[in-house]
Amino acid sequence: MSQSFTYPSPIGLIQIDCNSQAVSRIHFVEHECEKTDIEPELEDLIVRQLDDYFRGRLFHFNLPISPEGTDFQKKVWKELKTISYGQSVSYLELALRLGDKKLVRAVGSANAKNPLPIIVPCHRVIGSNKKLVGYAGGLWRKKWLLRHELEFRPYSNELF
Repeated sequence: MSQSFTYPSPIGLIQIDCNSQAVSRIHFVEHECEKTDIEPELEDLIVRQLDDYFRGRLFHFNLPISPEGTDFQKKVWKELKTISYGQSVSYLELALRLGDKKLVRAVGSANAKNPLPIIVPCHRVIGSNKKLVGYAGGLWRKKWLLRHELEFRPYSNELF
């Protein structure tokens, strides 16, 4: 049974759907959903991590997730999680990371079907020409998220 609640973020309302003990889907909505029974500990964990992310204090989510998709989509989504906070890669680069530049369209399709935006950071994937392309929540949200991460990204002490 799906459990849902709405999170008010700086970029609009986000509906969080969970199944048993994991987040299964996140999507932007216009209106609050009717809250269903959700484990209080899981809801608190999700809210705390989203609050910290939007305050610039969380750089990597550590939530139990359970996205539904094909094996290839899950492989792409797993790779998305390796893109560092405040960084971006192109669809081509992501395809190359998965072993074949010919996968670029399939990677784009899997990225577009990511059921866990923000947590699985599909907003960090951009066009090869450095242009913002495609985001289910709207390009303005993708731009906001990338700028937010640039503003709060941790700097290392390493010399370049």
